[in-house]
Amino acid sequence: MTALRTAPTTGTDTDGVPTTAELVARARALHPLLKKNAAEGERERRVAQECIQALTEAGLFKLAVPKRYGGYETSVRTMLEVSAAVAEADGGAAWVVTLVNFCNRGVADYPVQAQDEVFGADPDAKVSGVFAPTSTARKVDGGWRVTGKWFYNSGSWHATWTVGGIPLTDEAGNVTGRGMALIPRSDLKLEDTWFVVGMRSSGSNCFIAEDVFVPDDRLINIMPVMAGAGADDLDVAPLYRTALAPLVSLALVGPQLGLGKAALEYVISKAATKGISGTSFTTQSESVGFQLQIAEAARLVDTAHLHAYRAADDLDEAAAAGEFPDLVTRARVRSSTGYAAECVTKAIDILLSAHGASSFAEVNPLQKIWRDSATAARHAAVPPQLNYELYGKSLLGVENTVTPIL
Repeated sequence: MTALRTAPTTGTDTDGVPTTAELVARARALHPLLKKNAAEGERERRVAQECIQALTEAGLFKLAVPKRYGGYETSVRTMLEVSAAVAEADGGAAWVVTLVNFCNRGVADYPVQAQDEVFGADPDAKVSGVFAPTSTARKVDGGWRVTGKWFYNSGSWHATWTVGGIPLTDEAGNVTGRGMALIPRSDLKLEDTWFVVGMRSSGSNCFIAEDVFVPDDRLINIMPVMAGAGADDLDVAPLYRTALAPLVSLALVGPQLGLGKAALEYVISKAATKGISGTSFTTQSESVGFQLQIAEAARLVDTAHLHAYRAADDLDEAAAAGEFPDLVTRARVRSSTGYAAECVTKAIDILLSAHGASSFAEVNPLQKIWRDSATAARHAAVPPQLNYELYGKSLLGVENTVTPIL
C-alpha cells in the first residue's frame, strides 16, 4: 500500500502526550492479544475483558479525553489512524474503541461540572451513546425525568456512562429541540439485544432508562453544537471545536480502513503458496488475473485511506483555525465517508473472490473481516448514496431536506 505519512514511530509531543505514530504503534503491539481473543469476542458478543484492559492501559480510550483529566486531546486524524490500527487485528474491538472515543469527545460539550463527574471521578471512564431521541423527557426542578430505550449502544458491556438522545419539550409538551442526556451506567438497565452476523463483539445492546433523573448540567441541546456553536472559541482545544455533524459520520470509517488493509495483506501473504484449483497455476501469484485483482483491491484500499484522511485533515485544520467548515466542505466529508466505506467493501469482495472459496471457512480470518466490514458499512451515518446526495445538493445549491446532521 501507499505510505500515507512519515511521522516518527515513537515519542511524545511537547505536552507529554503520545504522538499519533506512538499511539498507532501501541495499537499494533496489541495485535497478537486482539487476534487471540477475537473468537471469544464473537462467541460472547463482547470484546474480551482482557483486551479492554490492555486497550485501556495503552491509553487508546483517552484519545478524546481532556488533558486536565490525563487524556490526550488528540485529533480527528489520530482517532481514525488508531481505530484503523486496532481493526487490522479485530473489527469489533476497533468499533468499540471508535465509538467510546467519539462519545468521550462528546462529554467535552457539557459543563465542567458534568465532565468532572465523568472523568474527574474516573480518568478511564468509557462513554457509549445513541443520538436518536428514542425516549421521553419531562422538565422538573433542577433537571429532567427521562424514560426510554437506546438501541445499538456499542461497547455497552464496558461503558461506565452513556449519552442518549431525548426530545426537549416546553411546558405544553411541544418538542422544542433535541437534547443529549449524560447518564451513569448504574442508573440504566441493559437489555441484551445484539444478535447479528457482523461486528458481533461490539456489544451494541440496548440501554433502558426508567424515570431517571438527569440534572441540568448533564443535559445539552445538541442542535446548536451541530450547527457550529463554539467553533470559534479559541480557549477550547481544537478537537472540541471540530464540526460535530461530519465527525459523527467520518469517525465510523476508521475501522473500515484497518479491515481493508488486513484483508489485502492476508490475501497477499497466502498468494505465493496457494494454488488456483482447476488451472495450471501452482501459486496464485503466477496468475495475471490474480495480479490484476490484487492491484485493483490495493488501489481501492489506498483510495479509501486518502479520502478519509483528507476529510479528517479538513476538519482538523478548520478546528485549529477556529472556523466552522462551510456547507460544501461538511457535505464533502460525508461524501468521502461513504466513498471510503464503498471502496473498502468493494476491495474486500474482490479479495474474497481472488482468494477463493476457502475465504468462507470459519477458520479463515477473511470471512470475519467481510462480515464486520459489511455490517459497519450499513450504519445510518455511512451509506454512500445518502452522503453523495448531500454532497450533490450542496454543490448545486439545492436545499438539504434529508437530515439535520450536516
